[in-house]
Order: sequence, then C-alpha cells, then structure tokens
Amino acid sequence: MAVKVEITARNLDVTDTIRDYVTKKASKLDRYLGELEEVRVDLAYVKSARSANDRMVAQITGRARKAILRTEERADELLAAFDNAIDKMQRHLERYKGRRRHGRGDGRSAAEVAVPMPEESPEAELPIIVRRKQIKVTPMKEADALEQMRMLGHDNFFIFFDVETNATAVLYRRRDGTYGVIEAKAG
Repeated sequence: MAVKVEITARNLDVTDTIRDYVTKKASKLDRYLGELEEVRVDLAYVKSARSANDRMVAQITGRARKAILRTEERADELLAAFDNAIDKMQRHLERYKGRRRHGRGDGRSAAEVAVPMPEESPEAELPIIVRRKQIKVTPMKEADALEQMRMLGHDNFFIFFDVETNATAVLYRRRDGTYGVIEAKAG
C-alpha cells in the first residue's frame, strides 16, 4: 500500500516540478516505517521570520497507526528546507521503529540491561523552580485575548478564561508568526 501524500502551500506557489519532487521523496518514507498511512507536507513562506535564512518553512507530519511524527525545518530556499525536513523525518521514523522493536524486550532481565547509575541524588539533577507567580485569569473571548496580548506586549503567551468554552486557555505565538490556543481540561 502506497502512502498518501498531501501537500499544502502558504504564501507561495508550488510548481508542478516541486510538487512532483516533494511527492516522490515523501512517498518513500514508508520504507522506514511500513505502517505509515499518510504524510502531510506543509510548505510556507514566512515574511515575519527573524532571519532571511529562515523564511522558507517545510513541515512534515507523518501519521501511523499509533503515532504522529512531525518535523519542521527552515532555510533560505524551499527545497533546502524540505530536504532537511525529510532527512530529519527519516531519522525520527528510524528512532520510532527502533523504540517499538526493542521496547518489547529481548528476554533479558532488567538487571542485565540496566546501566549503573551515578551515586548522585536524583534531586540534584532536577531543574529547580526559581519563581512562582499567581495571576488573575480574566474571562474573555479568544479575539479579545489576542488583542490584550498584543496591547500588553506579551510575545510568547497569554493566559485567559475562555467564555465560549468555559475553560482556562493559553494563547501562544508560533514560530511562523501565527497563533495557537491550548485549552485546559481536567481528567
């Protein structure tokens, strides 16, 4: 069964030559993981990139039966970004396949496989929280939260209570300049 390849483009035109190149390379990903069902390739030109060398973005999402694997690479040329992303996805698929194959065990006991741990205490390795802050979560709609985030000059995220979903939400700015929302749910 051949893997289904879907290509989308944002802020750029994809020629038939590029589309054929991307389809050919992306369809070969099932060699690395046979259960790969679908590969989505998102190609974009991002004007708001911090560097001119990061304006072309290639994001590849691979869907398998029990996993979703995603890579994103940036470059000054579209095909360079895509080639870097496809190489990275191949490494992800190999690593995922290795984890699945070796994750079930090979019959040895945990004592035979275990790597000796250093004599340090586990607390010494954990990162410490250096600041704790409480905030008042204001009820508002997503559009109002976006406006508030911009007015306050928050570049990364803004926490609010979404009146439409009755849930605490985090509005965040993505690397490509767009925004995303994370909604908190109990359970």
